[in-house]
Amino acid sequence: MSKQSFQDLKYEIELKNAEIDELTMELQSRSEEINKLKLYSTKLKYEKKNLEDKLDTKIDYDKARIKELDDLSEKLIEKDAIIEDKQDQVKYLRSLIDDYKNQIGSTTENLEIQLRKISKTYEGLLEQKDMIIQKQDEQISNLIKSNEETVKSNKTNIISLKLQNEKYQEIIDKFTKTN
Repeated sequence: MSKQSFQDLKYEIELKNAEIDELTMELQSRSEEINKLKLYSTKLKYEKKNLEDKLDTKIDYDKARIKELDDLSEKLIEKDAIIEDKQDQVKYLRSLIDDYKNQIGSTTENLEIQLRKISKTYEGLLEQKDMIIQKQDEQISNLIKSNEETVKSNKTNIISLKLQNEKYQEIIDKFTKTN
């Protein structure tokens, strides 16, 4: 082998070594990019987990509010039963008044006084019932609004996170396939 061909081979080897070094640096650069994307993907997963935890907390809060509304509904049913009972009492007392009106004037006056008292109690109970119904309607309305806002916010966040996750997954897949 001549000296010239030996130098040509040596020069070619140096070129190949330079190409190998260049490819090695490019590989390291891509490896760093992949690691950055993996870290970002992990961060997104953590944020998604936090959002899910917040949603679970909100759901638990809403369940507690619903239970509170159920309790108010039970109280309302109890008040309705009391009102019905009072209505029955009023009807009964009115019939007594009619019967005794014919017999004794003084007894009639006492029964009318009792009837007025019961009517006032009845009106008070009706007012309480109306206030409970109004409060329950307001709570239901607030709960529905809150729930709708939470659902909208969570849907938007989940869609955004899914799109970002798909985008980064495509980038990772692209870098993985090229390697």
